Order: sequence, then C-alpha cells, then structure tokens
Amino acid sequence: MEEKRTEEKKNKIISTAEAVKLIKNNDMIATSGFVGIGFPEELAIALEKRFLDTGEPRDLNLLYAAGQGDGKDRGLNHFAHEGMVKRVVGGHWGLAPKLGRMALDNKIEAYNFPQGTVAQLFRDIAGNRPGTFTRVGLKTYCDPRLDGGKINAKTKEDLVELVKFNGMEYLWYKAININVSLVRGTTADLKGNITFEKEALILNALEMCQAAKKCGGIVIVQVERLADSGTLKGREVVIPGILVDYVVVAKPENHYQTFSEQYNPAYSGEIIVPQHTIKPLPLDERKIIGRRAVMELRRNTIVNLGIGMPEAASIVAAEEGVQDYMTLTVEPGPIGGIPAGGLSFGAASNFECLVNQAQQFDFYDGGGLDLAFLGLAQADDKGNLNVSKFGPKFAGCGGFINITQNAKKVFFVGTFTAGDLQISTKNGELIIVKEGPIKKFVKKVEHVTFSGDYALEVKQPVLYITERAVFKLTPEGLELIEIAPGIDLQKQVLDQMEFKPIIKGTPKLMDKRLFMDQKVGFKSFLS
Repeated sequence: MEEKRTEEKKNKIISTAEAVKLIKNNDMIATSGFVGIGFPEELAIALEKRFLDTGEPRDLNLLYAAGQGDGKDRGLNHFAHEGMVKRVVGGHWGLAPKLGRMALDNKIEAYNFPQGTVAQLFRDIAGNRPGTFTRVGLKTYCDPRLDGGKINAKTKEDLVELVKFNGMEYLWYKAININVSLVRGTTADLKGNITFEKEALILNALEMCQAAKKCGGIVIVQVERLADSGTLKGREVVIPGILVDYVVVAKPENHYQTFSEQYNPAYSGEIIVPQHTIKPLPLDERKIIGRRAVMELRRNTIVNLGIGMPEAASIVAAEEGVQDYMTLTVEPGPIGGIPAGGLSFGAASNFECLVNQAQQFDFYDGGGLDLAFLGLAQADDKGNLNVSKFGPKFAGCGGFINITQNAKKVFFVGTFTAGDLQISTKNGELIIVKEGPIKKFVKKVEHVTFSGDYALEVKQPVLYITERAVFKLTPEGLELIEIAPGIDLQKQVLDQMEFKPIIKGTPKLMDKRLFMDQKVGFKSFLS
C-alpha cells in the first residue's frame, strides 16, 4: 500500500524546498504545461537543485501531454541528469532537447504518444478506467505493429496495444499510476482552492489532480499569490481544495505567463486588443505557399494551423481580407482569436472561448476541424509524412497525429526542398535561384507520423502544397496535380524527388496571381 504522505490536518502552504522533499525515488510525476504556459518552473528548478545537491530523488518517471520547455534549459530540461530520470512518457520532446538527447543515447526509457491522447489519458486515469481507447495513432509509429511509441532500444515495456471492437481496430493506451502531480495556477486560498485568472491556458490541471488522487498520490500546485479562505469566487475555481495537498508560492521570475512574456493581459482574456493591420509578407516561398493554402478556404471553416510555415496562411488571409472565413483554434484550448507564436505558442489574444486540452482534442478527434494546415517535413510515395524524427534529432508528434488523422481535409505545407533554397518571381512565374540540397520527397520516411494508408482507409482528402508543385493522395500514391508557371517539370520537380509521382496528362498550372507582387483577390472566387 502507498505510504501516506499527507497529514489529516495541515497547513497546505509550504516552501518550495519542503515541497520537493515529498518526491521519492522511482515516483511517477505528471507535469502540466504547454511550452512554458502552465509549467511549474519553480518546482522544477527546486527539484533539480535537490538532485544535484543530494543525488535524490533518483530514477523518476515523467508523464506529460504537451511539450514543456524553451528548447534550451527551462521546463523539462531541468530533469535531464543521468540518474535523475528513468522513464519518460510524453507527447512532444523537441522543446526539451537535453532530455531528448538522453533518450536517443539510450540512457532512459522513452515513449512518444499523441499529445491529445495523453491529455485524455489523464481523464481516464482519474475515472478509474483501464486507459484510453482510440483510433488515433493507428498505422503510425505509435502502432505496436511499428514501434508502439517507443523511441529507443532501451524501451521494452508495451504501453499501447492493438485491440478490436465491433470489427474495427483501436489502440489501447494503458493507464499509468501517478504518484505526484505538479501543476500551476494563479491564486490559491488557504484551503487550496486554485483559480487561473492570469493563466493563458487551463490545460489538464483538474484531470491531473484527480488522477493523482485516484492513484493515492499527492498534488502540489505552484501559484503566484495567496488569498484568504472564502474569498475566491466558487465559479472561478478550477481546482478544488479537496484535491490539493500542498501549495507553493513562486518567485515572479519563475512564474512567467509564457516563456517569453511575463504577463500579457490579452492571453488571459483580461483585455481585447485592437487588431492592427498585419504587416504583409514579402513575396517569397512562404507567402506563395500561404496563398495556395488560402485558396482552400471556404466560409465558416474551423481551422487548425501548425506552427511555422502554416502560420503564413493566417497572415495572407488577413492581408487579403478573408480572415473572417475561418475560426482559428489551437490544440491546448483557445477557440477563435489570434494565436500567438514563438515561446508564447498555445496562447491566443481575443479568443472567443477557452476549453481545457482534453476537451479540445475530443473536438478534434470527433472530426470538428474542417481544415488542418500542418508542416511538410518529409513525404514518401505512399503519402506518409515524417515530422517527428530525423537522424539524431527527435521532436516527437505533439498534437500532429490527433489533428491530421481526424480533420475533414488535411493540407501539408512546406518548401519542395530544404537547406538553402532561394527563389524569385517574374511576371507571374517562379524562378529557382538556388536549389535546396535536401530532398523532402523521399523513397521512405524515417518515421511515420502521418499514415497515407490510414487516410485512404477513412477517405480523407489530403494535399501536399509546395512553392512549385501540389500533390494529392490517391490509392496509387502521390499524384502531381499542379506545377508553378516557369518551372521545368523534369529538372526542378522530378529530378528533385527520390520517387516518381503519378502524373496523369499535363499537370495544371498554379494560379499566376500567387507569384505576383499584388493582392490575389481571394474574395472574388472563394465561396
């Protein structure tokens, strides 16, 4: 039986040092956060210091949904010390490169599951269910017929199984016993009730606390400030005090709203910011791709945009005055508004609604997205896509699998080659000034983050949009359907691919207006 760590009557407000002493060797720790939003940085720093000073706690296990880190030192990077961590089960690894390096060097057991599925798993653990049953991840590297979500050779235990219900295949992501949940809120009263008024996201805070309590574990919450008992409005309490064992008040420098902004009142819904005119993009490959993506918009579409290249679609839509055609959503919870980028990614200004992360993924998994625009990193002739693993670099999938497997239509957007691609335009034609040395259309992707076979099985329309060519997924493989004006089909398309796409007749020319330094005029032809 789990040793009791709490007293019947106690002061819930304790120091950070006292809090991390409650964590034991071999504990399974669940951490909240999305990049830096909602991550309990103060607790992570203190836990790292305790390990470096004393060698304990050792052999910890980590469970988290979204990527948590700044790509350098903060977030889950605090746990990246030999002996400190034994196993990590997470939705995204790219923001914690120090931890990822340990995984690729076979120093820890490591799993990568879809972000939304882990978010839902917290809820299923809390409800005493055996795990999460879903079709998300079928025929990707999460499928046990491929890698079962395992990242390295050191990782042996099967945490996901293939099962059948009513003749259909599902994946069973097994419940995991949680000893400690480390979460973050804004204000705590003396009873441990927690509000989130200055947080940009709700994430899975409540479910994580419920899951820990179901498992006989403890809940430690990092907050910015304290209030007296009975002074918080009950309707604003996200985590009830009955679920909270201990509260730590963080130093201001360890409780930034995001990893790049101390506090932006627009992210918490405190204010609505004026929508200033967005500076137009220069006419480069990013704008061309964004324009071609916007051609797929229709009125009243619900959209998810990935970070990076897909963000060009929203900028182009605003420039062309068709931004109202779409409602943008972000996977950790915001609906509507203006999604933030960089280390504030996940937050949104002027959002219409904010739901928790598991609820957002319920909506996504249920086919709520009309269109999804995600990055195109590496594709093969079967339409499979890899955005998660490239040689010694492992980023993981994040919400990519949930989104791409369930949106009504999916568009992968990115340059045709990578490296140092340089282009220009003239008279509505595309000119390749310098070819990118890295081929992105390869014989076989290194990691199957998106399964073309699964998309065909569920009859999902899929396009692959680049600056010089557009492909669509067909039962026979990738079909070249469009080519940019001015491009040599053989030299600048076929010779830059490791496989020959299907070509039926002469590919259609991409609209010349995409390559001209003036507005396209989307309003005139978008329905």
